[in-house]
Amino acid sequence: MSRVAIVATQARLRDALVVLADAGTVELVGPLPPPAGPAVDALRRLEQSRPGPAPSAFLRREVPDVTALEAIGARGALAGEVELVRRADAAIRHGSFAAWVGWTPTSTLRELEEQLAAVGAAVVELPRPAWSEPPTALQPLRLARPFRPLVDTYGATRYTDIDPTPFAAASFVLMFGMMFGDVGHGLVLSLLGLVLRRAHGRWAGMRSLWPLVVAAGLSGVLFGFLYGDAFGPTGLVPRLWLDPVDQPGRLLLAAGAVGAALLTVSYAVGTVNRWREAGAPAALIAPSGIAGFSVLLGGGLGLGGLYLGSGGVALAGAAVAAVGAVLLSVGFLAEAGRGPLAVPEAIVEVADSVIRIGANAISFTRLAAFGLMHAALGAVVFDATKSLWGGVVGGVLAAVVFIVGNTVTLALEGLVAGVQALRLEYYELFSRIFVGEGKTFAPWRIPVISAAGDAAASKEAA
Repeated sequence: MSRVAIVATQARLRDALVVLADAGTVELVGPLPPPAGPAVDALRRLEQSRPGPAPSAFLRREVPDVTALEAIGARGALAGEVELVRRADAAIRHGSFAAWVGWTPTSTLRELEEQLAAVGAAVVELPRPAWSEPPTALQPLRLARPFRPLVDTYGATRYTDIDPTPFAAASFVLMFGMMFGDVGHGLVLSLLGLVLRRAHGRWAGMRSLWPLVVAAGLSGVLFGFLYGDAFGPTGLVPRLWLDPVDQPGRLLLAAGAVGAALLTVSYAVGTVNRWREAGAPAALIAPSGIAGFSVLLGGGLGLGGLYLGSGGVALAGAAVAAVGAVLLSVGFLAEAGRGPLAVPEAIVEVADSVIRIGANAISFTRLAAFGLMHAALGAVVFDATKSLWGGVVGGVLAAVVFIVGNTVTLALEGLVAGVQALRLEYYELFSRIFVGEGKTFAPWRIPVISAAGDAAASKEAA
């Protein structure tokens, strides 16, 4: 991202702004004055005489006749002119020149230079102030792009940070599938995702989420084969791993292992982010950096050593955790300053961080708990179906119980697994990746039409 100044002569000011609006690659910074001038007055008169939804703003390349636009009711053209005038009034003026400061992707600089040169304006690259963080314009890999809402709903990634979208996508799908393991339910969910792809009406706003729904369903299919469930324990598919109902202990250990692996990745990303944001010391002493990971690793080694009866491993784990606690203390003491309460405050913060790390690790046991609950509900529905089967009436009742029971289970468990996966994503994983929030790149963009736009304005009025 490059910090730039857009410079134009006063005589070509409008032309330069039209180019910027049409390009849509520059985020202009600085306060905007309130709307003023003939265009806003005309727009207000139209809104009073012809109330309706807010118009979609657009611009004409040539200077418009505001009176003529008002006469044909071209509210979109007037709205675009209002915004252009506000940007013109926000310009920094000196003599016969006007300028704006903003941000633009470095890859667009050459094309922007050529477009502005055509109207007698120029773009000048400026040094980036240390106190000014550029806006973030992430371009995730094409495969991960549909999963971007997982990150955006949490917050904007800082400019210096690693894009967590691929990790967020993989971790969400993995956790969802572990809690929603059923081949039949997973296939139904994937089919619903494909239906969502072509949704219209009230569901059209969720159409972009269809890859997430399909991927979550396929993950449920995978774990369904591992658990041997297809609409419950029907025997339709082989069991490749374990029965969640009969072997909850093994499932709990697996959930702990998955949680440890995901937390390790989140700490690795968090450590890199802290380094990029504030240097190596921050990466070393931050709770979301090496210090926090040391406490987690030491605690895991200590518990593993106790479980295996290995005093050496337990002692090594305690030493690693102690190093992490010392690093945390250094960081919290630096934040607390030199006051009389600095040491007690640091002690409380260290204790709180250690407890949080342990609680975050334990939270992943819900992967096993909800996976067990899904399997148990499927078993209950299937057992009820078998108990009713027999004769015409029994067969009908069994079919109703099977269909209704699986529908309820799919809807309930799909909602629960989705909410729980999001909870683990945001509270346990993203809390280590994000410290503070960035600002999403928001370029100034207004569609620009040609002289033929008079016809479009007339259609708008009609």
